[in-house]
Amino acid sequence: MTAKEQAMETTLEERIAIVRERVASAANGRDVTLVGVAKTKPAELVRRAVAAGLTVIGENYVQEFRDKSAAGAYDGADVHIIGRLQTNKVKYVAGRVSLIQSVDSERLLALIAARAAALGVTQDVLLEVNIGGEAAKSGIPPEAVPELLAAASGLKGVRVRGLMAIPPEENSRAYFPKMYHLYIDNNAKKYDNVSMDFLSMGMSDDYEDAIKQGANMVRVGSFIFGPRNYT
Repeated sequence: MTAKEQAMETTLEERIAIVRERVASAANGRDVTLVGVAKTKPAELVRRAVAAGLTVIGENYVQEFRDKSAAGAYDGADVHIIGRLQTNKVKYVAGRVSLIQSVDSERLLALIAARAAALGVTQDVLLEVNIGGEAAKSGIPPEAVPELLAAASGLKGVRVRGLMAIPPEENSRAYFPKMYHLYIDNNAKKYDNVSMDFLSMGMSDDYEDAIKQGANMVRVGSFIFGPRNYT
């Protein structure tokens, strides 16, 4: 049964409980952060999810984050920006979310750092890696990770907390070990403003495999919230 089919047969609260149980089982005692991706979902549904125990909400679109934040959707939860972040939208999220998961350039990193520093805070971020080399996806190539980590080490107002990836859908599981080794290799290096705590990979259809391959953060959307509405 697909995530979409399962989402149609259970309640939101039941699905959250199911995912949390599966995450715990796959983690086998490790700490894994579950991010519930609320893309296209209304504020009232997000409030229900938080009330049901979901402590981290992921948003792809800055405007959705702003609208739902104004509606009090996230009260009691952390918010992560997980979608591609345009440079002109940095001012709306830097210093206002717990984590930006999609940093894919030195310019974006510098803008986030400058905005956060102006606010007197440190913004946590992940570097997005285009592990499959797909032209349609954002992210830096694996070999560029050390260079961007070095760039972060010279910036105030930003702290790199790890790596994020969205592998090719048709064979995502083959890329999980590659991401894990990249994460471990760069974790062994020492930079200022860098604390490699998180490896974010795995979504609704493959998050259990991602955890077993080393992920300690997963992004689950359609299974928890149901099919997305793009109308």
